[in-house]
Formats: sequence, C-alpha cells, structure tokens
Amino acid sequence: MDTLTRDRRSWNMGRIRSRNTRPELKVRSALHRLGFRFRLHAKQLPGKPDIILPKWKRVVFVHGCFWHRHSGCKLAYNPKSRVAFWSEKFRQNVVRDRAAMEQLEQLGWAVSTIWECETERPETFRNALDRLVIEISASERVQ
Repeated sequence: MDTLTRDRRSWNMGRIRSRNTRPELKVRSALHRLGFRFRLHAKQLPGKPDIILPKWKRVVFVHGCFWHRHSGCKLAYNPKSRVAFWSEKFRQNVVRDRAAMEQLEQLGWAVSTIWECETERPETFRNALDRLVIEISASERVQ
C-alpha cells in the first residue's frame, strides 16, 4: 500500500530528472578535473549516452540504480505497490539499455557504465573513475 496520495506520488515521480542528475554532474566534474573533454547527451547515438568522449570513441552511461536495476544494490529495491507494472517497467528499461549498448558497440563505440551508488562514497567513486581511466588508456594503446 502506497503511503502517499496519488497526486503526491505523481508530483514526486514528475520531479525525477533524466539529465543532469547529481551522480551525472559528479562524474562530469571529476572527468573534467582529470583533463577529459567530452560532449553530453548525443541524441544521434543509440541510448543518448550521458557522456561522450569522441577522442577515445567511448561513451559513459551514469545509471540510476533504481531505474536501471543495478544487480545486488540496495537502491534497486522493488516498490510494494503496483508490482506487475513496476516489474514490466524495469524489464523494459533493462532490455532497452542492453539494446542501446549493443548498437553502440556495433557502431564502434566502447561503452562504460558508472552506477549511482558508486558516486556516493569517495572510495567507490575513485575506484569507478580509476576503472574508466584504465579502460580509456587501454583502448588508446590498441589504436
């Protein structure tokens, strides 16, 4: 049973942004401090990646754990109301994410994902950024 009224729940859900989220801004800021230059939200690319690093032909998705179902994450909980609706919604999100990543890879883009929960604690955020930088430098050596 939902503890909020239908109008309040609708208002809450309407406030959730898909761009310029706090985790995304944090990742962008860190990458910029590290000297990376990038583009944002390329509509012409499948899945509209959050960050595009054209020089390295790499895209970065900054995924919210709840919406994109980060496996094993406490933030990827299941709502107790409208269970069937949410299950289908989450399934479609995951399928759409997978398809976008496959399309990007077929177009020659390398795909990285940074999860919302990885941006919350300094140590895990540093590890996520280190992983991304290592992936970029490894792809640079291959070219």
